[in-house]
Amino acid sequence: MQYHTPLTIRTRLATLALAAFMALSFTQVASANSFTRGQHIEPAYEGWRPNEDGTFSFMFGYQNENWEEEPNVEIGPENMFSPGEADRGQPTHFLPRRNRFTFEVQVPADWGDRELVWTLKVNGVERKAYATLKADYQVDNIVIASETGSLGAGTSSPESRSNVPPVVTVQGDDIRTVRVGESMNLKTLVADDGLPTPDNVLDDAREFAEFAGGPLAAALVNADNVYQRRLMSPPTRVTVGKVNGLYLSWNVYRGAGKVTFDPPMPKVWEDTRTSANSPWGALWTPPPIPEDGIYDVNVTFEEPGTYVLWGRADDGGLYHDGYVTVNVTE
Repeated sequence: MQYHTPLTIRTRLATLALAAFMALSFTQVASANSFTRGQHIEPAYEGWRPNEDGTFSFMFGYQNENWEEEPNVEIGPENMFSPGEADRGQPTHFLPRRNRFTFEVQVPADWGDRELVWTLKVNGVERKAYATLKADYQVDNIVIASETGSLGAGTSSPESRSNVPPVVTVQGDDIRTVRVGESMNLKTLVADDGLPTPDNVLDDAREFAEFAGGPLAAALVNADNVYQRRLMSPPTRVTVGKVNGLYLSWNVYRGAGKVTFDPPMPKVWEDTRTSANSPWGALWTPPPIPEDGIYDVNVTFEEPGTYVLWGRADDGGLYHDGYVTVNVTE
């Protein structure tokens, strides 16, 4: 077993104390700028990366200013790309808060210095994101891991540089039909290289308790109780931070009706609240990985229509997506 030294622990504690102090300073500001619904969405251009065939992929995400409202905006004047085709595979259902690297738009090798513009109008407010091939916007795997919170800003390691994205393979048909209220089973094979090494806050506390001995160990032996108390506490992170560990999450990408996933899925948006079932939340623990690598979820639709479900496998640093179209009838 690998143990952390007392110096490392002291450094961690000092960092946490500083973060807690700074978080308290921002509490009133954060509260004043938080909304549950009625706010707009900022489309975001995340950057671009080259493809092996000479083309380029523009990467987009968004910031939904609402904590609860999940707006639906159909493809058209209020959710469109220009120039060219309005529909470039963007979502029409928007999850709360910050969603990074949600989708990509491929452009030809001769794109040059043109702009691709995503226009999004939500709750009466129109916003645009402008994508270009400027060198400053080029991203790679290290940038993605850093931007999403897996790495500290401007840092890397041999492990992070070796990491490759997980691979999602949806079992069965990509287009399906189901009735309202009828449960649809969805099986997804996820293959991963095991990197980055999964984080586990609770295991770290227990490990140090074994190492330290004495009164400190006696206190840390109660790590379970501390863990439960902190689950009910507000987050202390000043900037986005993410727990490393493989998970799969299915969500609605297109479609306006309510959809239920059983079991509930970890969030793919940056919910930093404790006990929010989010890799960005304090003390989140990655779920167990199925022995055969196949994740099993049951999906139920409450309203008829055509839906696109979006499955994202994420190892903390990198991700891979799969999609299923579902025609829901009465």
